[in-house]
Amino acid sequence: MSEVFEGYERQYCEISANLSKKCTAAAALDGERKKQKVSEIKSGLDEAESLIRKMDLEARSLPPNVKAVLLAKLREYKSDLNNLKSEVKRLVSGNLHAAARDELLESGMADTLTASADQRSRLMMTTERLNHSSDRIKESRRTMLGNRRSWCFNSSRFEFTATVSFTCP
Repeated sequence: MSEVFEGYERQYCEISANLSKKCTAAAALDGERKKQKVSEIKSGLDEAESLIRKMDLEARSLPPNVKAVLLAKLREYKSDLNNLKSEVKRLVSGNLHAAARDELLESGMADTLTASADQRSRLMMTTERLNHSSDRIKESRRTMLGNRRSWCFNSSRFEFTATVSFTCP
């Protein structure tokens, strides 16, 4: 195996382990500290990617029997790097999703409170109108009953005969 490749490999393994630890630590952080840690991780990812490119160039310059083994290792390292990138994306999108969710919930709560106040106001107005209408109906009924009694009284006094669809009390 190539000593140059082994040197790159050692560096990559150190960087990869370091990045994994940083990702775990960043998951527990909030705000600016998390952003700063993610920035450090991204620069480490760039460095790891650069080492993988160097290892790839070195492996391709070697004889076919060694090259096949090193390219297999390289595929594993690329997969590892992609996993680290996915972890960083989750860290970053977790911040964005949480912030967006909080913002939506806060605005939603304000909208809900406003809507609730509007609904309550409309309900109060409707209840007041309904009560007022009920009072008017009761008053109209009293008036009708009073008129009906006097009509029945007057009609019997003057011996007036009429066909009426309701009965006098």
